[in-house]
Formats: sequence, structure tokens, C-alpha cells
Amino acid sequence: MKLGTRFQLSFMMFLEFFIWGAWFVTMGTFIFKNLAAGETEVSLAYLTQSIGAVIAPFIVGIIADRYFPAQIILGVIHVAGAILLWFCAGATNFDSFFPLILTYMVLFMPTLALVNSVSFGQMQDSSKDFPVIRGFGTAGWIVAGITIGYLAWEEKGMLPSTFKMAAAASALLGVYSFFLPNTPPAKKGQKISVGEILGLDAIRLLKNKSYLMFFLSSVAICIPLAFYYNFTNPFLNEIGMKAAAGKQALGQASEFIFIMIMPLFFKRLGVKKMLGLAMLSWVLRYVLFAFGNVDANYWMLIGGIVLHGICYDFFFVTGQIYTDQLAGERFKNAAQGMVTLATYGVGMMIGFLISAPIVSAFKTGEGAHNWTSIWLIPAGIALVVMLLFLLLFREKSEAKQA
Repeated sequence: MKLGTRFQLSFMMFLEFFIWGAWFVTMGTFIFKNLAAGETEVSLAYLTQSIGAVIAPFIVGIIADRYFPAQIILGVIHVAGAILLWFCAGATNFDSFFPLILTYMVLFMPTLALVNSVSFGQMQDSSKDFPVIRGFGTAGWIVAGITIGYLAWEEKGMLPSTFKMAAAASALLGVYSFFLPNTPPAKKGQKISVGEILGLDAIRLLKNKSYLMFFLSSVAICIPLAFYYNFTNPFLNEIGMKAAAGKQALGQASEFIFIMIMPLFFKRLGVKKMLGLAMLSWVLRYVLFAFGNVDANYWMLIGGIVLHGICYDFFFVTGQIYTDQLAGERFKNAAQGMVTLATYGVGMMIGFLISAPIVSAFKTGEGAHNWTSIWLIPAGIALVVMLLFLLLFREKSEAKQA
């Protein structure tokens, strides 16, 4: 790949995840403090991610794969997204904020696939080139968190600025996208079914009992994951952590490190141990949050954040590799689509819906919660999922069938 093309794709990926990280982490705190809304509204706002994940395959599968170049659609979406994010910054109540963020996420979630399409379209060896370019996306998320922490927008009550910063970056990426390498529709003129778009052609994999166990575990583990996305930043701000968003960026730094060294672990541990270790890390993370504080147990909070690399990479990336190996060449794209829809769509949707009533039930006063009891609930869910998975999953038979 030419150096100029590599730079173009890396900067595109940096901006893509900078935009997302600029507002997504602190949105819960923004809803609590700036919109004077409650736990239910926080969950509804984050639920828009799952709604976007469900709709995304239709936008990419029907429009980008058949009619228009991926970089053009990416540019149009980000220009429109910039306008929506700017209006989000000016929202004064949840009723005006929710339609804006819902529309934005329906548009934004497909761009995660579009930036991958643009990248893969320019690569001859994706296994060599893509991890480095994708790493710039993680760097973008980290820089967004550090910026928010450095400017102390959380402490100063200036969280609307996060949406303005994201809007400016979205406008930049929108214009920049029109100058990216051309990525024409991959299936122009071809007929495509709804089942193919949703990845349902790979549903036959679920006849395999161990893969079915993995699939159900993937959906179930996204329930406690939703607690992390929803309420970690409000939790850290409530207990008095300074520059919470900046500290949370350590999770993405951990993710970057672990994804680079994953091949070493994967070769030695195998699928079952990798997935089991990821689930155990989810349990440990929430236990650390439950008993951590900004005094003597500050290390627990940092430890829970840093575990993100193992929690995310060892489960989701390992799951993607395992699915790819088992599905084979014919169904691997459909299988990945099916898993993504089930996890980010169904699993996290369930998590977003049940987390709000649980957090509300442990409210101890105006703006205060019993976080120890709250965090032990997703820890318990992750523990049950882990035990069932380790008991019922059979890696050796899976390898033979693959």
C-alpha cells in the first residue's frame, strides 16, 4: 500500500472513533447533569446504539453494496451527523435530545462498516495492513477522552462542548471522505435478500451445539457490557474521580495493547480459555468497581478500567476469529453479520433496558446511588454466563468440524 493511501485511511479511522469517543463516554453524565433526567433516560439514549446496529446492515447492505461508492455515503452521513451533533449540544431537555441522538445513531452505526469497506478496498494483505490502521481508531478514542479530561469539561459542567467538538470532527471527516480512494459498490446490479443482509444465511451454524453455546453466551455477556457503557462515567463522576473521561481512555489504551499481543495468547490458550478469561475479566471488573473508591481503593477503579482490553479483545475479537474459522469461506461474512446483530443489537438492547431499573432501585438520594450493590449485579450475570460456557462449550470437537 502506498504511504499516502496508508495516511489517508489512518486519519479517516482516527476521526471516525474520535467522533464517537468525544460524546459517547460522557453522555450519561450529560443526561444526568445537563438535561436533569434520570436512569431510564440514560438507558434509552444508549439504546439508540442497538437500534442503529439493527438498522445498519440495511443501509450498508442495500445502499453501499449496490448503488453508491462507500466513501461518498460516508461523507454524506458525517456531514449530516455534524448538524445533528451540534443541535444535541443545544438540547435543554431529554424530549428534545432523544430524537436527535436516535437519528444520529441510526446514521452513525453504518459508518463503522463503511470505514472498514474503504480500508479493505485498498489492501492486498488485510491481515498485515488493517490492524495498524484500525489502531489509529483506538488512538482517536483515547485522544478524545484525554481532551475532555484535560479541559475538565465534566467538573466545569461544560459537557455540551463534547457534542460541539464531535460535530466539528464529523464535519471535517464528512468533507475529507469525498477525497478518499474510490470504493465502488461491491454488488452493483446484484439481487440481495433480507436474510443475506442480516447474516441469516449462516443460521445453520447454530445446529452445532458448542457454537450455539458460544452464540448465546455472546448475547448474554452483552447484558453486563451495557451496564459499563451506560453508567461507568456517571458512577466515576458521582464518587468524585477527577477527569473521569480521561481516565476511561486507559481502557482503550489497554485495548490497543492487548489486540497487538493477542496472537501470542491465542496460540497458547485456544478459543475456550480465551473466551473464559474474557468473561472472568468482566466479573473481576465489576467487583473492582463495586468496592473501589477515590481514596484507598482508587487502584480498584483504575484496574477495572484497564481490564477493558481483556474484556473486549479476548471475547469479541476471539469470537470473530472463531466464527470465521468455523463458518468457512462461503458463510463467514454472513456469520459475522449474524453475530454482530445478535450482540450489539439484541444483547446490548436487553442490557440497556434492564440496567436503568436496577440502577434506579438502588438510588439513595438525589444524585446518589448504592454503587456496590449495583455493580455486583452485572458481576453476577457475567459469572453465571462464564460458568455455563465453560461447562457446555467443547473446543476440541469444534476444531475438528471447522
